[in-house]
Amino acid sequence: MAGKPEYRVEALAKGLRILSLFTEQRPTWRVSDIAPAVGMPLPTVYRVVMTLTAEGYLDHLPNGDYRPAVRVLTLGGAALRSLDLVTAATPRLQRLATETGETVNLAVLTGDKVLYLVRLRNSDLVTANIQVGSTLPAVHTSIGKLLLSFLSPADLTEQVTDASFTLNHGPNAKLSLDELHGELTKIRNDGWAMQDEELAYGLRSVAAPVYGRDGSVVAGANLAVQSRDWSSQRIVRELKPVVAEACRDISALLGYTG
Repeated sequence: MAGKPEYRVEALAKGLRILSLFTEQRPTWRVSDIAPAVGMPLPTVYRVVMTLTAEGYLDHLPNGDYRPAVRVLTLGGAALRSLDLVTAATPRLQRLATETGETVNLAVLTGDKVLYLVRLRNSDLVTANIQVGSTLPAVHTSIGKLLLSFLSPADLTEQVTDASFTLNHGPNAKLSLDELHGELTKIRNDGWAMQDEELAYGLRSVAAPVYGRDGSVVAGANLAVQSRDWSSQRIVRELKPVVAEACRDISALLGYTG
């Protein structure tokens, strides 16, 4: 039998097991029924349920039952939107990868990180450990900087802190929000972003925004390349237009008409 994953958070796993009990067939549960259903001691179930309730994921009904709260529905909606985005974007991104022969990524912003939803990797790329579901510091990536540039000033200062600037970065990385501010303003005005050996030595990328139906920026896509093969000037000249075109096509598929 395989061992437990190294980074498994047991308390989180217990909460997810409890949330998974709630179905259309059985939308409400009592704590006394949850315990045997998930194989946990009653005191443990009680603590987890109280935490989920306090955090807005469960509602406590007058009869003593619990049911999923609105916050769970919000998570579900976000997941469905991500699935719609991936479904709409993947064929166009595959075409982009085929046309350029380079690595293509689609990612969204989550806090101060970018979450990779699609990754079509050129085998020569140095960042082989990144895959769908991986997260990277937004401040060191082209997609991340692009998406940060569209945040309001209040959201930007709330989401990006000193801890967002990691110790593991490339030689050209900016190391504070003060350093990054001017670049973010330029990115928002230009509508594209570049990463020049900021994430890792030997890696450059260029990103463009994907817009949703309501005109908001919902994701970013990029082309990532080896810096030994692609100068910054060549990237701007040859790759920026094609990644921008792909993002416009994906935005149109999502209903954006701007």
